[in-house]
Amino acid sequence: MDAVDRTLVEALRANGRATYAELARLVGLSGPSVTDRINRLEQAGVITGYRAAVDPSTLGLGVTALIGVLLSDAADLDDVARRLKDVPEIEDCWFVAGEESFVLKVRVGDPVGLEKIIGKLGRIRGVARTRTTIALSTKWEARQIPIPAED
Repeated sequence: MDAVDRTLVEALRANGRATYAELARLVGLSGPSVTDRINRLEQAGVITGYRAAVDPSTLGLGVTALIGVLLSDAADLDDVARRLKDVPEIEDCWFVAGEESFVLKVRVGDPVGLEKIIGKLGRIRGVARTRTTIALSTKWEARQIPIPAED
């Protein structure tokens, strides 16, 4: 990625609905050149998609929890990961180092919904136990970190 690519990615991170014409003006290139660059960034896996940012509470998802998943000794890591992917309430899933194997970000409507998800996770073959932390409030989320400059 060169400086122009970084500028395009930063602009799209700020506004995924920016037009090619707007992006072209920003970087001083033609529309077709910007289209080609963005297509290359998508094909290279730098840009993985375009999404609408939605406030979960407006959808009735007022409870956010982080759930650590501890696996049994006989657990098949890949199988557990596949089964976790089938739980739609899991927004994010990280494979982590430490006592827990996975940390999940879950959104539900209320504590009863959270209890159901914890129960569902406990029934997944290979899950020994879970450890749950409930977020009381969100100070910030989905922060856009700076793209590192080339050395």
